[in-house]
Amino acid sequence: MTVRIDPLPETAVPPGPDEGGLGALSTGRGNLPLDSVDVRASIAGLAAGIEVEQGFRNPYDEPLEATYIFPLPDRAAVTALRMEAADRVIDGVLKERGQARQDYDTAIAAGRRAAIAEEDRPDVFTMRVGNILPGERVTVRLTLNQPLPYEDGAATFRFPLVVAPRYVPGALIDGEQAGAGVQADTDAVPDASRISPPVLLPGFPDPVRLSIAVDVDPAGLELTGIRSALHVVAEDAKETGGGRTTIRLHPGERLNRDFILRLAYASPDAPALAVTPDAEGDEGTFTLTLLPGGESRPAPRDVVLILDRSGSMHGWKMVAARRAAGRIVDTLTGADRFAVLSFDTVVERPRDLGHGLAEGTDRNRFRAVEHLAGLGARGGTEMLAPLEEACGLLADPGRDRVLVLITDGQVANEDHILSRLQPRLHGVRVHTVGIDRAVNAGFLRRLAEAGNGRCELVESEDRLDEAMEAIHHRIGSPLVTGLRLAPAGLEIVPDTVAPRRIGALYPGVPLVVSGRYRGAPSGGVVVQGSAGGTGWERQATATRTDSPAAGAVWARAHLRDLEDRYATGGPADLEQRIVDTSLRFGVLCRFTAFVAVDSRVVAEGGRPHQVVQPVETPDGWGAAPASAAAPAGGYGAAPAAMPMAARAASFPAPAAYGARPPEPGGAADDLDVPDFLGGPPERAAAPRGTARPGGPGGRPGGPVRRRRPRPAPQDDPRDALRVLLQDLQAGRLGRHRDRVDFLTASALPTLTEALRSLESAGTAASALVPLRALTQELQELRETIGTAVARPADRADDLWERAIQVLATFLGDGTGPEQQRGTTRRAFWKRS
Repeated sequence: MTVRIDPLPETAVPPGPDEGGLGALSTGRGNLPLDSVDVRASIAGLAAGIEVEQGFRNPYDEPLEATYIFPLPDRAAVTALRMEAADRVIDGVLKERGQARQDYDTAIAAGRRAAIAEEDRPDVFTMRVGNILPGERVTVRLTLNQPLPYEDGAATFRFPLVVAPRYVPGALIDGEQAGAGVQADTDAVPDASRISPPVLLPGFPDPVRLSIAVDVDPAGLELTGIRSALHVVAEDAKETGGGRTTIRLHPGERLNRDFILRLAYASPDAPALAVTPDAEGDEGTFTLTLLPGGESRPAPRDVVLILDRSGSMHGWKMVAARRAAGRIVDTLTGADRFAVLSFDTVVERPRDLGHGLAEGTDRNRFRAVEHLAGLGARGGTEMLAPLEEACGLLADPGRDRVLVLITDGQVANEDHILSRLQPRLHGVRVHTVGIDRAVNAGFLRRLAEAGNGRCELVESEDRLDEAMEAIHHRIGSPLVTGLRLAPAGLEIVPDTVAPRRIGALYPGVPLVVSGRYRGAPSGGVVVQGSAGGTGWERQATATRTDSPAAGAVWARAHLRDLEDRYATGGPADLEQRIVDTSLRFGVLCRFTAFVAVDSRVVAEGGRPHQVVQPVETPDGWGAAPASAAAPAGGYGAAPAAMPMAARAASFPAPAAYGARPPEPGGAADDLDVPDFLGGPPERAAAPRGTARPGGPGGRPGGPVRRRRPRPAPQDDPRDALRVLLQDLQAGRLGRHRDRVDFLTASALPTLTEALRSLESAGTAASALVPLRALTQELQELRETIGTAVARPADRADDLWERAIQVLATFLGDGTGPEQQRGTTRRAFWKRS
């Protein structure tokens, strides 16, 4: 078999050891603990087994604890950890995260070597290795299993190599930081310090030796070509026995962009329903694969296109994003309606297109493209506001509703965005286009799956045209919608299907669904849906296979679904269920951690010298020009994007590429609050250490328009709600149990109508309870109320009753929020 390996265009050569730029650091022995990263992957068809080896050395004269914040593929299942030092080999054990941390800290204090790996985002992890002796080298190996997505005739192996800086909104919070990173924790991202590694100065000599080797076995598929997207691969890559091909990374590459291989396969002839029994017990894992065929039927669409123009989009990314957005606008027809939103810290629209949806005429499309052509990168990444605005525009259930987000995804408040959006995505398909060489793929895939859409990643301008052809099919009408899975002889274990929302079938995109079955590995399943308004059904019969990684790959996908449900307010027993699933299948998640502890004492104990490994500036993230400044003056304006060299040197800014969002007392207080709720509540004090922004129009302390509360009828539940929320914001807790009882007994439809009036007035519950003035518990309450506003009327009463229960729990006995709530939902990173 002969396989074509496409060459890359010439790329810029990184500076050599003697060509360091201004501010480059160098010492005789070096001063960074991580000295090597070796990735060895074995691809068999549409699955990959990966081993990642991280080498740490101690250049100091005292014991060292090294911390490394690094990425892994967001769909990969981490199944093992091994630590090697001197003549010692210690296998890691997967434990509940708090217990693993305690074991690690105890070992370090006792003078023993130890390593711990924790997950902070689906694609961001933290490794700590402690008590590395002077001059000693410690190696930590991680074992992963990863499915390869197959779309439009090609499978993609993507391995991320750097965690890019992410925009951190919110106000600073007091107390000890959650992690060792350089960004301060905020109320919107309380674990920002866990996902923000320091950044190397530009021109720093290669600090880490990078090695990547990928062994490709077609496993019976017809492999016609291999393409490396961003890296130069070894020219002597050759075919080996058994139709296998080995690809090796060219020496001298840096950890500053994703490693991407695209494998051109003919259509896979895999079993439609593969079942893999467990080694023990009467259960197993099934994987359903459907290859759609045919063309979708065009239908009138409402399309909202959102373009990220924040400072991190500077350079080639902004050019590619404008081109992608323009191509999408060009695909619209006269039967479509559309809106174009561009955002940084403010949201803008094309002139003359109004604030609603415009008809897809030639004139309107020209105006939209003209607006897009003039956009430059600037400011921060306030992503939630345009997404919520888009959901408000896509309100007509009689049309095909599509939301397209074009961004690099570099935001830190992922869970908060998803929790706010999920209740509003009913009937809206969300497609995400990630443009970056170190893209936040984990978040963009989570958002697309929440909206039953697709995620397309673009790593270069060369890739854009190819990607846009796929995007054109995705934003069109799907082949089949409303997909659901039903057993047909194979007993499916309830609530184990992943992804939880199966979504829709699109041309060129196979549907892959996995889950757990019980009993004999026989029978089949039925996939049902709707195609063009008529029923659609396909049945698949089980074929027994031997796939050792099937259980781990399913567990990873299922755990991600459960974690998303936890982050958006799932049932109380969800945490224990996540932990049990993780430990049973041996797959790392955000509630567990791998820890390896040496039994030998090698140091005196106490706290060793601590170093946090800095990371590379992502490739393509050059310094923004002075012209990339945000609008001057107005409320919410952000300063010019900080040059990357300055950010790399200090990184003290509270938010990447832009100012913090406005504090309470600005635009939120200027909203026209309905009379029956008595106007906006009292302004909350700004958190310590933060400056209050200017008022509207850039005037410091500008006037705030307020309405005098109107007297409400005595015992009116709307008045009780208003007083209750105002007192909650002002911190007056503990005297409202009678009001809670009264609200619970009141007519729920009346309260629901009051909340709906808030929504229609454009203020929503969040205007009454400013996010930055509340504890985490009150944030959850506000989001629950917001959910009651956004969901359909037939569930409004149930959801409002849930909001009342949360309110009553919060105002229970005790003096602090933790005691008032009774059982507390711990954050992912607080597992002590």
